[in-house]
Amino acid sequence: MVDISGKRDVTREAVAAGRIYLRPETMTAIREGTVVKGNVLATARAAATLAVKGTPQLIPMCHPIPISSISVDFSEIGDSLEAIVRVASFGKTGVEMEALTGVSVALLTVWDMVKSAEKDEHGQYPVTRIEGIRVLEKRKGTPGE
Repeated sequence: MVDISGKRDVTREAVAAGRIYLRPETMTAIREGTVVKGNVLATARAAATLAVKGTPQLIPMCHPIPISSISVDFSEIGDSLEAIVRVASFGKTGVEMEALTGVSVALLTVWDMVKSAEKDEHGQYPVTRIEGIRVLEKRKGTPGE
């Protein structure tokens, strides 16, 4: 791990996003709450939160850091569902890896919950895909720091 002991503690925030593309029928089932495995967005939100908090256990060189807040939002964009994860901390290192991990796990959780509806007659996923996982914004410090 990189030595961060000489850095000062400041507020840090990162926002990450990504999309999962699904069949129109699956999007309808998510919207109407009729997915067999249960509430997709509530489950994905909880999974993203756990993933953010567990990032240092998944990514070997990530520092364990105090997380101040996590927000997980979803929006429907055409034939996709976008996950946006915002993470804040007060410490010596950024939180972009935590935000990216949260988005990734949120989208994987959505896939897991709807996979039976997404498979074709051969058990393949012709429509389903995860794309565009990225950091939208990263901030360090607050005015006056």
